Amino acid sequence: MQLAVFDLDGTITRHDTLIQYVLGYLKTRPWRVFGFVLALPAVVSFLLGLSGRGTLKGAVIHWTLGGSTREELEAWTARFVPTLLSRGVFRDALAQLDEHRRAGDTLVLMSASPDLYVPAIARELGFHEVVCTGVRWNGDRLDGRLSTINCRGEEKARRFEALRARYPGIRSVAYGNAGSDLEHLRLADRGVLVNGPTTVRQQAARIGLTCQSWA
Repeated sequence: MQLAVFDLDGTITRHDTLIQYVLGYLKTRPWRVFGFVLALPAVVSFLLGLSGRGTLKGAVIHWTLGGSTREELEAWTARFVPTLLSRGVFRDALAQLDEHRRAGDTLVLMSASPDLYVPAIARELGFHEVVCTGVRWNGDRLDGRLSTINCRGEEKARRFEALRARYPGIRSVAYGNAGSDLEHLRLADRGVLVNGPTTVRQQAARIGLTCQSWA
């Protein structure tokens, strides 16, 4: 048995899921598009290096989805996830998941995307555990700012180490697609970079990772 840890955006899915999720929700609530304007100060702060991706992510979610009820977002998630999985994922990713499932491996979905929908994706794909970024709620209504550290880069590596500590004595394999994933991929017994850009593939090769192309 192995511990098999999969990234989501760009590894299983073909594109970023958060933007798809937000824009899809706003289609039926066009007045909320103004939230992107309210998020501009956070964009500028990020571009100037004054704040991190987590702050930016939380601001975008807060200003576009904030105030929505759990019922509204759960209803949208129930529509979003099946559509995403029907036409927005790599076939090879699903095949790799099936291979690990047949081998009896423990499957973990680990993503920087928020817990608004990542757990639902994990359930649909048969993952045993999910690790992702948390968002705040005010009772039944979404605040949207982050309740956890953004699960990316160093934070994803820290959470990967915590996972391995919970499963001592078994080998681990991790799949990711971006330069920010190299930090946790190198901690696995076998790290696999999927569809990485040329420069990231070169970095991955230098630290002994496997590079694959998934369609």
